Amino acid sequence: MKKLVLTALASLPALLFAQNGKFTVQGNVASLNAPSKVYIQYRKEGKTVIDSTLLKDGKFSFTGDAAAMPMSGYILLNEKGTGMNSSRDYHALFFEQGTINVTTADKMANATVTGTKTNQENEQYRLAMKPVNDAYTALEAKQKAATEEQQKSPAFIKQGKLDEKAIEDQEKALNKQFITNNPDSYISLNALQSYAYSADYVDIAPLYEGLSANIKASTGGKAFAEILPKLKAVALGAIAPEFAEADTSGKMVSLSSFRGKYVLIDFWASWCGPCRHENPNVVKAFNQYKDKNFTVLGVSLDRPNAKNAWLAAIKKDGLNWTQVSDLQFWKSKTADIYGVRAIPQNFLINPDGKIIGKNLRGEDLNEKLAEIFSKI
Repeated sequence: MKKLVLTALASLPALLFAQNGKFTVQGNVASLNAPSKVYIQYRKEGKTVIDSTLLKDGKFSFTGDAAAMPMSGYILLNEKGTGMNSSRDYHALFFEQGTINVTTADKMANATVTGTKTNQENEQYRLAMKPVNDAYTALEAKQKAATEEQQKSPAFIKQGKLDEKAIEDQEKALNKQFITNNPDSYISLNALQSYAYSADYVDIAPLYEGLSANIKASTGGKAFAEILPKLKAVALGAIAPEFAEADTSGKMVSLSSFRGKYVLIDFWASWCGPCRHENPNVVKAFNQYKDKNFTVLGVSLDRPNAKNAWLAAIKKDGLNWTQVSDLQFWKSKTADIYGVRAIPQNFLINPDGKIIGKNLRGEDLNEKLAEIFSKI
């Protein structure tokens, strides 16, 4: 349902903040005792740091060396104390200079984190996004509760897509509001990355410019600034950048070879669940308009040495159009050119090579194509 994004929490951009010092993570989890354990994990100087401690009367404490910038990671509870990998009860955390307080009456996922600037702002963001997360949970529950007959119903499928789009629009609006209201926040830069997935350059650039000088001068801020020219190059109305990649037989295929047609450049991957979920909509659009000067050009972000998985997905999903890939996962050259940081993602190109649509999924894609071809 949700998009798959390159930037995971554990690799969030780091910012230049306070001087190096010590961090303390302390808290209380109900009244649990050994063998219950709390674990922490974060990235420091390119390395993963993991630590654990037994609970005593629900209390725990960790200390460590803070970096010059907040370190993103997790705090996890395992009541059996059998390791991090055997529990999914975790909470996002930012390890930074100061005392970080973590409290919960039950699950770690429900914890409240206070005590340092970035963690308090992250809590504010979590609260702001709660309506979105609750809506996604409710939608997933509705779909799981539906009978097999209902799940196959065109009306049920269509309503699900409309509900999903409404949630995505709400998420976009809340991200924009948080970024605008918190220009000096590390969390705003992360929210901007999420916002940039579905927004156009004309909306993204002002939000970035509105960030504080401190945030823009940070490592993460500079990295986002480097992406902006790429996003501008694929803005609505721009000529789609040229690229060439090998198809399934190894033959090089260029975007320019499709000039004169309407082309949907579709970024996806065999391992991407949301992409595979969207593929039937793309197949439907292709079959309906393939004889009307329309085609699809699939660009896969499959992993190195995963060509067989890529080919199997093409066959299973019935993707009967040109497919290309350099099999470089998130290091895909074409994805980099187009500023793609999440999939599925697509760009609709007109016969002159101009971008006339972006991230057209479900009914949005069908409506856009119907609008185009009703005039031809």
